[in-house]
Amino acid sequence: SLVAHARQSGLYVNLITSGIGLHAQRLEELVHAGLDHVQLSFQDVDEAAANQWAGTRAHAHKLNLAALVRRHRIGFTVNVVVHRNNLDRLERMIAMAEELRADKLEIANVQYYGWALRNRRTLLPTREQLRASLATIAAAQERLRGSLRLDYVLPDYYAKYPKPCMGGWGRSLMLMDPAGFCMPCHAAGAIAGMRFDSARDRSLAWIWQQSEAFNKFRGQDWMQEPCRSCDRRELDFGGCRCQAFLLTGDASATDPVCSLSPRRGMVDAILAETQTMPHSPLIAAGDLVYRPDPK
Repeated sequence: SLVAHARQSGLYVNLITSGIGLHAQRLEELVHAGLDHVQLSFQDVDEAAANQWAGTRAHAHKLNLAALVRRHRIGFTVNVVVHRNNLDRLERMIAMAEELRADKLEIANVQYYGWALRNRRTLLPTREQLRASLATIAAAQERLRGSLRLDYVLPDYYAKYPKPCMGGWGRSLMLMDPAGFCMPCHAAGAIAGMRFDSARDRSLAWIWQQSEAFNKFRGQDWMQEPCRSCDRRELDFGGCRCQAFLLTGDASATDPVCSLSPRRGMVDAILAETQTMPHSPLIAAGDLVYRPDPK
């Protein structure tokens, strides 16, 4: 019913999914209701490694589901999450997307929030891996021009300047969780002390225009130096508020990944440690911090 209502409202409907629980009949129902596009995530191109990272034997199901999506002739994006332990298989990932006849391939390095932050030492790629991956991506983009769009999302920690926080906090995105609470970005719940309003209690217009959460980091009054006087303040808006909080404990601080941040040294120290750590397709259970079983 959500898909049908969105289509009737003139919206473009995109399903971003792991594929778990999505089967042929359900997919057909969604397409019939007005689904325009599916983005299907993969953890690896190697089945054993993919299943280990997914925590379930899901890889074969995802491959079968990709074939079903193509039969419906809707838009199709393959998303592969990469990190130190699978980035060396990047060429095979690109080949997999070609075989699946995807319209777009998104190679997304892990971003360090939530449980990824807890496992950063195991996941963050080396500088040499990043250099090699950029060359692979550039060659593939040239070769596949006009047939497969290829986007590459780099890890923030290697950037010279931070990414704009979801295009700017409260500027373009509203996310509603299953309980009805509305947030300016996917990770905003990580910021301690933030209060989010629910669509059960307030209209979306009120939440967007007047709620404390959506106004918290709009404009520039909240900015600290060097952001407040920086020429880039209208380009990256001080960087990611969630990342600033997770690394410094202060959501108003300059994102430490920025080369101009007075706290960039903490990121450089993390990167220096990363360069000497080994990487392997399969990880020993003791090397990872797992989320407790919600059951």
